[in-house]
Amino acid sequence: MAKVTMPEDKKVIIDRALRALGNVKPAGNNTIAPKDFLFKAARTDAGRQLPPYYLVYFLLHDLLGFRDLGQFEKVSWSIPINYNDKAFVIEHRKFGLGVFAYDPKRDESDAKEITKSIQKAVNVAKPYYEWLASEAVLSSNLNVKNNCSELFGRYQYLLSLYEKEQQEAISHKGEIHKKTTGIAYSLAAMYSQPYSQSKQNSNWLAISAIEAFFSWTENLFVHIAIVARGVSDGERVANLAMSEWQEKFTSALDIGDKKAKKYFDELVLVRRQLRNFIAHGAFGKNGETFEFHSSVGAVSVIMPHQKGKNKFSLVGELSFNEDEVIRLLREFIEYLWESDIEPAMYYVMDSYLPVILTMSKDGSYSRAMSSRRDMENFVEQLNYQFDRAANMDW
Repeated sequence: MAKVTMPEDKKVIIDRALRALGNVKPAGNNTIAPKDFLFKAARTDAGRQLPPYYLVYFLLHDLLGFRDLGQFEKVSWSIPINYNDKAFVIEHRKFGLGVFAYDPKRDESDAKEITKSIQKAVNVAKPYYEWLASEAVLSSNLNVKNNCSELFGRYQYLLSLYEKEQQEAISHKGEIHKKTTGIAYSLAAMYSQPYSQSKQNSNWLAISAIEAFFSWTENLFVHIAIVARGVSDGERVANLAMSEWQEKFTSALDIGDKKAKKYFDELVLVRRQLRNFIAHGAFGKNGETFEFHSSVGAVSVIMPHQKGKNKFSLVGELSFNEDEVIRLLREFIEYLWESDIEPAMYYVMDSYLPVILTMSKDGSYSRAMSSRRDMENFVEQLNYQFDRAANMDW
């Protein structure tokens, strides 16, 4: 990822942000406020329309230098401001960010103007936010959002529908339904086979479940690479997230292990034969659906993975046995939970915590990878810290 530089001088952005804020100034000696202002200031309705709390904090404190009074009980940060010589405070409390006033009803119109001014200033400060995010990636001060459980749940849901439809097909095997309809003073019989439709449905659902499996593993392998393999560089993680499935697999699992190599080869084959076929609108990446005219009828034209003059071939078909593929996926998932990455699987699948690059860099994850029990203890401590932060129990 290339380093993002602010397209304008930082002073220019500061000047524009200050102009956008207008009469919103840092609180000072001339600010009129009751002695108990900070203890009795209450939330205004207008303040609920402020931009996300982090953008407001980066704007007022980091970019413009407004003073932060620090943390209090149920308060993450508190920035007192002056608006037309009257005191207000922008605070991030347990129940959200807001503009707080000593008399919310009387000061609601002012709070509305403060909110509008902050919204404008946030908009003009966009180059600063982009630079800030880029610096965070380059310095690896990142959390990676963990969607593994949700993506796996999607796979499980589609798999359960596939199994249900498959059982439905079995229960209707051999059935033929006859329906008689009247057409132009005569009767016509129509026949249907519930088994055929259920079998087709189960095939469609199997394809959807397999695609959901690959979507889940695309996400999973990046997280496993961080927790189990010590990948801690933000730029490398960002590139890995955009890389091919095969690279993600090898970053998370050691294909020097015979079992891992076996699953890698088989899953790559499934991905190429099936997922790429579906992803290209059922034409296939290599034209698997084309047929040419001949004296013996239509014949499939397959373009295999080869270069040169002989790129067309009459051999090789796109064959798919969903039962075998689903069995392979189940076996691979069992392998993940039985392999050396089991502690990491517990973290990314059962904790619902983000993956934290600084903990990969400082060895926290590596120490917790010693055993499943060590990882469980680590997750328990980390959850406690997250809960305290969420509740603002400082």
